[in-house]
Amino acid sequence: MEQNYETIDLCELFFIIKNNIVAIIAVTVLFAVAGGMVTMFMITPMYEASATMIVNTRQDQTANVTNDQINSAKNLVDTYAIIIKSDTVLSSVISDLNLDMTYSQLSSSVTVSAVDSTQVMQVSVQNADPALAKSIVAEITAIAPEIILDKVEAGSVKVISEARAGDKPVSPSLTKNVAIAALLGLVLSVGFVLLREMLNNTFKSDEDIQKNLGIPVLGVIPRVEDNDNGK
Repeated sequence: MEQNYETIDLCELFFIIKNNIVAIIAVTVLFAVAGGMVTMFMITPMYEASATMIVNTRQDQTANVTNDQINSAKNLVDTYAIIIKSDTVLSSVISDLNLDMTYSQLSSSVTVSAVDSTQVMQVSVQNADPALAKSIVAEITAIAPEIILDKVEAGSVKVISEARAGDKPVSPSLTKNVAIAALLGLVLSVGFVLLREMLNNTFKSDEDIQKNLGIPVLGVIPRVEDNDNGK
């Protein structure tokens, strides 16, 4: 009996959503459009510039490179990344380029990561101005090798790909934001419809009376339309 009751409830939920499907779709579309408008007109697009550098464990490059040296270089990428994002490097970048930003602001826009788990690392910067992002990356790759050599006292870092800025913004994602907004609208509209139905304690049919009060319905008064008045 309990399983039958749950099945009926699920069916009721389905019909509640079905009966309000037009309003649910309308709210979902409205949220999607609003998400798209906010993304296009209210969020500043960010561009990314990047350059690649290769990490070596020694300064002398005349001898043959062994596998152990390559593996050691891979392990040094994380160490060099910390140095590149340190205030020693980035504060110099701010000073050299006369940037109107703090160290924390610049640090949050800089990303240093290994390329496919190799000894090559990529330095990326995101900024609303693609030209400025490119200048920052170029300045980092210009001053970082000397500072790394001074701090680590071993190995070297060389630029293998100069700074380049993308033509298209990397954020925000219009598709992603529209999808999130549409999903939010769908959840809120469905939740509102179900909540409104749950709070509505009126009887709409004889089945509601039997289910909620547990008493049989002896008769139903039909609705009679007046053809003369059209009611």
